Amino acid sequence: MSVFANGQVAIGYDDHGTGEPPVVLVHGTPFDRSMWRPQIDHLRRYGRRVIALDLRGYGESTVVPGITRLDAFARDIAALLDHLAVDGCVLGGLSMGGQIVMEFCRLFPGRVRGLLLADTTHRADTDEGRRARDAMAERLLREGMKPYAHEVLPKMISPATVERLPAVADHVLTMMCATAPEGAAAALRGRGLRPDYTETLARIRVPTLIVVGADDEYTPVADARLMHDLIPGSTLTIIENAAHMPNLERPAEFNQALDGLLRAVSPRPGND
Repeated sequence: MSVFANGQVAIGYDDHGTGEPPVVLVHGTPFDRSMWRPQIDHLRRYGRRVIALDLRGYGESTVVPGITRLDAFARDIAALLDHLAVDGCVLGGLSMGGQIVMEFCRLFPGRVRGLLLADTTHRADTDEGRRARDAMAERLLREGMKPYAHEVLPKMISPATVERLPAVADHVLTMMCATAPEGAAAALRGRGLRPDYTETLARIRVPTLIVVGADDEYTPVADARLMHDLIPGSTLTIIENAAHMPNLERPAEFNQALDGLLRAVSPRPGND
C-alpha cells in the first residue's frame, strides 16, 4: 500500500503493473479499494496497469467529517494521477464510485480514455432522496456502521450470493463495518447535493461499458439502460444472479465485460 498526501488528506492506494493506459478503479460506499480484488488480480494477470484508491473517509485514507461533495473525490483522483504522472486512464467506478467517475468526466474529460460505470445512476437526488441521505447520515453517526451493514447486506449482494459465496458475504460485511461513520456520513450528505449528469454523459466519446446486476434494487437495470441510451456507442452488460456488486458476485462475467472495454481502448500489452 502506498500513501499520497493531497493537502491535509492522505490517500491510500495500490498501483500494480506497467501497461498503458492504466485502469483506475473507484469503490462505492461504504466500502474500500479491496472491493476490486477480483478485477485487480485479473488485470495484473494480463499485464494491465491498475490503480485502486481508498476515497477520503474510507479504508486507509484520512477520515474527513462534515460534507464531502463528489468534486472533492474527483479532484483527489486527479491529484493522485498527477502524482503518478498519469495523463489519461480508463476510469471505472461502482455505485457512488460511478457518480464520482461521472463528476471526474465533467471536470476532466480530456483525461478519460475509457469508462466503466457499474451499478450506478446519472440522475440527481430528489428532495426526498436528499432528506433520506441526511437522515441516514445522522443514523450512522448515532448507531455506528454495524446495524446498517447487517440490514443492507442482502441488497448489496443477493441473498443467493450470501448463501452460495459466504466468503464474499463476509468480505462485503467486513468492509461496511470497518468504514468510519464520519466518512460515510460526509459522503452521504455530499452525494445528495450532486448534479444531474445527463449532459455529461451525452458528451462522452470514449469506449464506455455500463454494467449492472440483474437483481440490483439500488440502481436497477432501468437506470443502466438510460445511461446506455445517453452515451453514444456504449455497451450495456446485465449480469444475471447478481445484485449491487456484480464484480464480487460474478467476477468472471464482470471481468469478461471489462476485457471487452479494454480491447476497445487498447490491445493487451504485448499483443498486436
